[in-house]
Amino acid sequence: MRQSWRFQTRAGMTGDELAERISGFMELSGMELTDVDAVAVSSVVPPLGTQYESLCERYLDAGECLVVGPGIRTGMPIRIDNPLEVGADRLVNAVAAYERFAGACVVVDFGTGINFDAVSASGEYLGGAIAPGVEISLTALTERGAQIPRIDLARPELAIGKSTRGAIQSGVVYGFAGLIDGIARRITEELGETPFIATGGLAKAIVPFCETISEVDELLTLTGLRIIWELNAD
Repeated sequence: MRQSWRFQTRAGMTGDELAERISGFMELSGMELTDVDAVAVSSVVPPLGTQYESLCERYLDAGECLVVGPGIRTGMPIRIDNPLEVGADRLVNAVAAYERFAGACVVVDFGTGINFDAVSASGEYLGGAIAPGVEISLTALTERGAQIPRIDLARPELAIGKSTRGAIQSGVVYGFAGLIDGIARRITEELGETPFIATGGLAKAIVPFCETISEVDELLTLTGLRIIWELNAD
């Protein structure tokens, strides 16, 4: 892993805009678009997959853009009612987690939603659970309550907040930690004792208050993309 960057997803971005944004990040890190040998994309915003392909075609000499989806080899059988329903990010995370643990495991991804993804001891994707994400919940709370301020997530000073800000921090941080632990324990009842690994932008804000998650890997999705690209590199 040479570098990683984060920027906000906007569904209407064009391939040209993506190229401008990414080339800017690469320039700051002493690289250029021409240094790219291959591209793998995991997108849950359908129009963006096509735009990444456009970026590759117009600006890169990196061959065909690999977009994770139907027809792409992942090395992981999908054991749910409709395999086409699995989001690319969920499958990529599961692939990376299975390579790390070489056995049954569960990924908890703190993104737009909070996704739980379970993998069997033999490397099968079993399904999972989806809950509303932290940012979605905070946005809904502040937009519906005129007197409720936006806050930065931080360790609550007390469970009983002495201000509106403190009360929100307590409710969000401890509330989501409790949600995570509650779902994790129910999954453990069905799957047996297994490691849980967290990823996603807000994982480090919530995981320290959880009792069921063994570690955090913010780059888990990128690791999974590399693994899947290697499986399809021929």
